[in-house]
Amino acid sequence: MPKKAYFNAMDIALAGVFSALWAILSVTLGRLGFVWFGLPVFCDFAAFFTLTLSTWATGKFGTASTVGIVGSVITFMFNPQSTVFVFAAAAILFDMLMAACRHRIQVKAFNLTIVALATLISAYFAGTVIGSFFMNRSADWVLTVWGGWHMAGGVISIVVVIPVVSVLERANLARIKNGS
Repeated sequence: MPKKAYFNAMDIALAGVFSALWAILSVTLGRLGFVWFGLPVFCDFAAFFTLTLSTWATGKFGTASTVGIVGSVITFMFNPQSTVFVFAAAAILFDMLMAACRHRIQVKAFNLTIVALATLISAYFAGTVIGSFFMNRSADWVLTVWGGWHMAGGVISIVVVIPVVSVLERANLARIKNGS
């Protein structure tokens, strides 16, 4: 009997779509956040909005990591700043943290709490790494100001993605998770 692949064709297609969405949102909204406010909040929104939706759509470990890595590479082609790869690392961290709910995103208190914690921890991680290694700022500033602004972007993504997932669930689009 042939061995079944972990990722099916639908999972790979969804990872591609969400990687493209990651890059589009990063290049557009992410840049606007810096132009308008000088803040990273929309970069985090772009990352964690797409990571949460891709995890919801497939329910599999590795999808968020793939979306983060591929999305960061695409973003780098349009915006060649090495900080975009920190978000790939944050995507891998997000993917690992989502194992706490087995990569199941449902509109239930436990699942939403895990999604929120995974998002906030990963966004804070991205902010502290970028602030420490790329901005050469003091530890106090990095741990409070810059990490905090990244977490604010994570909060925005949570506030937007929860109603989106809720609507997708009510529209019975959860069937894409099963590849049908």
